[in-house]
Amino acid sequence: MHPTAQKVADAAQQLGLTIEIKEFQASTRTAQDAADAIGCTVGQIVKSLLFVVDEQPVMTLVSGANQLDERKLAALGNVGRKKVKRGSADITREATGFAIGGVPPFGHPRQLPTYIDADFARYEVIWAAAGTPNAVFAITLAELAQATQGIVTSLKKDDGL
Repeated sequence: MHPTAQKVADAAQQLGLTIEIKEFQASTRTAQDAADAIGCTVGQIVKSLLFVVDEQPVMTLVSGANQLDERKLAALGNVGRKKVKRGSADITREATGFAIGGVPPFGHPRQLPTYIDADFARYEVIWAAAGTPNAVFAITLAELAQATQGIVTSLKKDDGL
């Protein structure tokens, strides 16, 4: 197993989770790539997206089928929309310890405020990145919320907005 994926497995174990990391030859960097490799729907893929809300890094875990509505994230942080920015590659690596394309939902150097897409409730199992662009693991919404201390809420950009 890749050392970075092992780091995610170790973090899961420390959180009391038993996960099985699957590594693929093909990239799982995008939600569609991951869904194709795993054989699931794109909606079951967890996109770990780092945003900076009022100068603080915030982790958002969004369904691969959805786009995050930055206005909803601003409202959750009780700030104006202009105080919400997508984290750059450098900021993401600094806050999470992982590169974009393989950011797991946990295992970061410090606990990040986390918001989880409520649309994951539709699925029995969802799949998250395991630290590299070709490693993933299955998890339930309940396990994900517990492991990240995340708040499950509506994050998706609604059609017509």
